[in-house]
Amino acid sequence: MHIPPHDNANKPIVDVDHPLVPLNYFNIVTLTRGETFDYAVPGYETCVAPATGTVTVQTMGQTFSEIGTRTVDVWDGDPEGVYVPSGTPARITCDSDAAEVFVAGAKFDAVLEPFAVRTHELDVVQYGSDDTKTHRKIKHILGASYHDRVGRLLVSELFTVGAGGWSGFPSHKHDTDRLPDETRHDETYNFRFRPDYGSGLQMLQRVDNAPGDAYHIMDRSTVLIDKGYHPCAALPGYEMYYFTILGGLTQRSLKQYFQPTHAEQLHTIPGIMDMVAKFK
Repeated sequence: MHIPPHDNANKPIVDVDHPLVPLNYFNIVTLTRGETFDYAVPGYETCVAPATGTVTVQTMGQTFSEIGTRTVDVWDGDPEGVYVPSGTPARITCDSDAAEVFVAGAKFDAVLEPFAVRTHELDVVQYGSDDTKTHRKIKHILGASYHDRVGRLLVSELFTVGAGGWSGFPSHKHDTDRLPDETRHDETYNFRFRPDYGSGLQMLQRVDNAPGDAYHIMDRSTVLIDKGYHPCAALPGYEMYYFTILGGLTQRSLKQYFQPTHAEQLHTIPGIMDMVAKFK
């Protein structure tokens, strides 16, 4: 499903128990200096991650100051975030002239401890190649390093390296719990392009070797991945970014099932197994 760019007025783009991705929650909060935003999402753990701007996050009696390092856009430095335990009230205060803040969530009942993730604590992996048009960098905000501190939520930023690249290829899916081959993880994307008038394509092929759907994605498009194989690409001449939320049904570790038709491409794209290993 494609949700076109729009002013969400600080209201959830993907609310609790969404019919397509019930394991996910997603909001974009826009603030100016000194403004605050209070929220709590019962039954969902969340991560506050500024796209741009600097904020203070208060939750469970703790204060996490100066979260966020970017001013221009998502290419202007590395991300940071704060983990907010399930259902816990949190307050976001804008410390810069303006801030655009992603609030990512996954369904999870237990209440853990909050913590901050700084730029030097990110899990970063780069894989693919220019020749195969699959060169990309992934910055995991809640990645493998936090497997013992988070319930079911995985949060990452993905960048195509260079213009006109593909991402999410070889095509894979994760819509069914059937270990050891695959796990059920709902997924939500929010896209950005550089320059911001760029655009791209999101494919969603629900059955191997059967026609699927294709969505024209633009800067600030949101895409919900409920089922099927889902590669995406930027138009030639444009760089692509997408903020990624994954929520597992029964476990946090993601097990991707690669599309049989294209599985041999696993051996042609450098570093792809390093990428797979970081989604834990």
